[in-house]
Formats: sequence, C-alpha cells, structure tokens
Amino acid sequence: MIIADGRQLECQWVGLVDVDDDKPVLVFLHEGLGCVALWRDFPDVLCRELGLRGFVYSRAGYGGSDACDLPRPVSFMHHEGENVVPQVLDAAGINKAIVIGHSDGGSIGLVHAGTDKSGRICAVVTMAAHVFNEDISVKSIKVAKIAYDEGDLRQRLTKYHGENVDCAFRGWNDVWLHRDFRQWNIEEFLPGIDVPTLVLQGADDPYGTQKQVEAIVAGIGGQAQKHIIADCGHSPHLEQREETRQLVVAFIRRYGL
Repeated sequence: MIIADGRQLECQWVGLVDVDDDKPVLVFLHEGLGCVALWRDFPDVLCRELGLRGFVYSRAGYGGSDACDLPRPVSFMHHEGENVVPQVLDAAGINKAIVIGHSDGGSIGLVHAGTDKSGRICAVVTMAAHVFNEDISVKSIKVAKIAYDEGDLRQRLTKYHGENVDCAFRGWNDVWLHRDFRQWNIEEFLPGIDVPTLVLQGADDPYGTQKQVEAIVAGIGGQAQKHIIADCGHSPHLEQREETRQLVVAFIRRYGL
C-alpha cells in the first residue's frame, strides 16, 4: 500500500527485480472499472520482455484501495492526472516513468503528461483513451448500467473490487452519464506533451470512435503516432494481446527507453 491524496492505494511491483535504477519504470493506469488484478499478467509479460520494472496501482474506490467520495466531480480525471499521479510516483520513488494507460487511465495519463513539470515522464502509451465525450460512449455506458443493475455485472466485478464494487461502478458510470459530462474535454492538455506517445485503439471500440485517436495525435503533434488494431474492441491488451504487446515493445525500443 502507498498513500496518495490522503488515501491508501493498493499497488504491485512487477517485472524484473535487479534493474538499473536509471531505466524508466512502466506505470500502468487502469480503466474506469479496472484495478491491479484486472490488468492480469500483461504488465509482467511486457516488463520482462523489455527488461524493465513495472508499477501497477488501483485508484481510490477500486480494488483493495480505500473508497472514494461519491459522486465524483466531472473534473475527476483532471484531478487524478494533475494531483494524484504525481503523489503516486513520489510515494513509489519513481524518478523516470513510461505511462501506459487504458481508457480512463489513458486519459489520466495524458492529463499528467501534459502538466508534468518534473521531467520524469519519458513516454506515454494510451489504449482506448478519450479526450472528449461522444454519443457512442454514452450509449455503451448506459448499456453497462443495465448490465450492472439487472444482470450479473455486479457479481463479476465483486471478485475484483470486493466491498468497493458499488463505489467503483457508480463512481465511473454516474459521472459519465451526468449531463454536465457531455461537455467534458481534455484536449487543452495535449500540446503540453513533448514526449513520444503511442496511441492505440481497437477498430471496433464500442466506447469511442477513431475521432479520439485523431484528436490526440493532432493535439500532441509530431511526437505522437497511432495504430488502429483490427478485430478489437475496448481492451487491446486483452482482446489482441500479442499485437498490442508487439506494438508497445517496438515503440519503447525505438526510442531506446
């Protein structure tokens, strides 16, 4: 456990133990319903292939971390990226980092990279990140609400979030469906990102269109590159694991990180 933003957060180190301290740490930021366990073994496999260490943590309200206050404000991802991620990295003693974020975690990673003044962010990888809200996002999140209220989604998520299950789901679902969240946008942070960035998205992502990818690349500029993964939905690292692994490994090696 580490303490950040006044709460205890569960965390896990993965990958190799004896690694040069001068090498960056892969820092994994989970999706809106994720946690440490829901990354499965993807962080460990990636770190071992690259010869790097990785750090995975659950945000407040998820997994084994402390609960968070509900309802979440519309600006919750701004707060996480600007204020919480720096505290997490400090608490973990991470001085050089490559941020790998999925969905909400990708958005949080972009906010952090766009506001970071420490210089410790070496690169960013996003998978299914959002920088604005879309009709397709709202539609799919409404479907998730029905699955949680009337189906077995709550039961399945309880396995990973335990007593935090309602906090995790409501904290994500309620704010995304709030009328004020229709105007949510983080494109203002993109020009501040001056490190190599890999933007990945499934071609069949039910939570966002390729307009998200185009906006991220356009906002960051020449340091950003994109890849649309065929036959893939919202979770490239799970649905097209091998291709995603290869893309991330090649990206990191290309820049000698």
